[in-house]
Amino acid sequence: MPADSPSHINPSDLAAYRHRLRHSVSHVMASAVVELFPEAKLAIGPPTEDGFYYDFLVSRPFSPEDLQAIEERMRRDIAVSIPFQRKELSRVEAEGQFAAQPFKLELIAGIPADEPISTYRHGIFEDLCEGPHVESTADIKAFKLLSVAGAYWRGDEKRPMLQRIYGTAFESQDALDEHLHRLEEAQRRDHRVLGRELGLFFFDPLAPASPFFMPKGALVYNLLVEYMRSLYKRYGYQEVITPQIFGTDLWKRSGHYDNYIDNMYLINAEEREYGVKPMNCPAHCLMYMNQRHSYRELPIRYADFGRLHRFERSGVTHGLTRVRSFSQDDAHIFCRMEQVNQEIADVLAMTRESFSACGLGEPRFTLSMRPEKRLGTDEMWDRAEAALRDALLASGYSFTEVPGEGAFYGPKIDMFAKDAIGREWQLSTIQLDINLPERFDLEYVAEDGSFQRPVIVHRAVLGSIERFLGVLIEHHAGAFPVWLAPVQAVVIPIADRHIEYASQVAARLESEGVRVSMDATNERMNAKVRNAQLQKIPYMLIVGDREAANSSVSVRLRSGENPGSMPLDKAVARIKEAIASRS
Repeated sequence: MPADSPSHINPSDLAAYRHRLRHSVSHVMASAVVELFPEAKLAIGPPTEDGFYYDFLVSRPFSPEDLQAIEERMRRDIAVSIPFQRKELSRVEAEGQFAAQPFKLELIAGIPADEPISTYRHGIFEDLCEGPHVESTADIKAFKLLSVAGAYWRGDEKRPMLQRIYGTAFESQDALDEHLHRLEEAQRRDHRVLGRELGLFFFDPLAPASPFFMPKGALVYNLLVEYMRSLYKRYGYQEVITPQIFGTDLWKRSGHYDNYIDNMYLINAEEREYGVKPMNCPAHCLMYMNQRHSYRELPIRYADFGRLHRFERSGVTHGLTRVRSFSQDDAHIFCRMEQVNQEIADVLAMTRESFSACGLGEPRFTLSMRPEKRLGTDEMWDRAEAALRDALLASGYSFTEVPGEGAFYGPKIDMFAKDAIGREWQLSTIQLDINLPERFDLEYVAEDGSFQRPVIVHRAVLGSIERFLGVLIEHHAGAFPVWLAPVQAVVIPIADRHIEYASQVAARLESEGVRVSMDATNERMNAKVRNAQLQKIPYMLIVGDREAANSSVSVRLRSGENPGSMPLDKAVARIKEAIASRS
């Protein structure tokens, strides 16, 4: 048995083994496609975090029946146990072998002259590939083809549209079954579907990747903003409002024109070029520059909920989690370097408090270091990275350093939340910036009367409100914590004669600050309860003859629990406590 076969995998090596396994399965799939569709042109077929894909140019889109036929052909090859064999070719040999495959020829042309060109072969199928792979097709124990989608060659809308087959593979059937169950659960929690069903938001092609929030969605959105404003009062932030459109001289000075222009919307008016702001930091620098500052004023914390616009390619936009128009709970802290530790400690505390209030668990932290394309000197980056590292260490949090993933103007701390089905989402970020203060010549008067340079801490706790809301919907499967629920309680009269008392109950709840509705439709009570559960309303207060006679309500919960009959005062107190405690 091979040393890296499933029964011999060290848990610490599992990710590397799955990478080889999935890469191998993508080759087996490509082999089956070529056998069934001889005219197919092969593009690329890499492994991914959760599976693999392969891109093909074919005469028509793949159908579900095609996927089934491809799977059956793959299982035949796996049953035969065919070894994977690596071979190195000269450039001339490689070009000759793949002469009928234009995408492979393009890949070959991109391989540097001093690097080897290798292929992997199993049976009669041979593919351009640097590997690695498992030893043979017999090592493939469990796989599944999942879906088909269109994908432009190299993500370029001007290049051919290819057919991408997605699949996944695991070292055992149990692991595959568990993954497929998670996929089903993720589909059930899809915020795009729930957003429509719950009347929260929608999209329209006239405003691509820019959500329209309906009244219920706008309510939840504004509740999140109001919650952050309550934290701002405690943590000493001042909210500001800044323009959305600036002359591109600003973006050239900030460095965004050279480093971020592909993601910006540009406007030409009156023979001048303008940029719609993708972020608030340059505007806050202008605000800081508007007056002279003393060391006694620092830190200055500007918070801004202004709308931002970024040109995300259509192939990467996704519901609320990747949009073109959005708002952040954005803030910039202008401070002295010796104040950075305390400022970051406060942001970390805000983050943990916010995650808890929204039903999320403890975050995971990473420290993202300098990218290859960046502003400033190595000395500036050394200082900034050391300051963030020291701040994390001082706060007592464990973290992972990630080379090359910092922003172009500074290193950053990223915070990841795990949702109810184990997926991680990057939400909060803290970035330390020594570059913008230099580029904008920002100063403060120090204690000795000299002019000194502040540093800027960029921070967002929720991040994009749109993205955060999308994550919350999926985490809670649309059943928001009570304080965030658009409707917190619905009063359900059993018959028309109970409507008058039901109206009194609804009025009482409304007077106590509870968001309440009443279902006075002609449907049966059980149907009303079911409708309320589908709308994820936390509390259903059912009233009939008995309840009207003794000023009580029969309480049911969206979870299906049935606490039963209780005095109205007790039910109101219970709902108010759930709201106040953000439980």
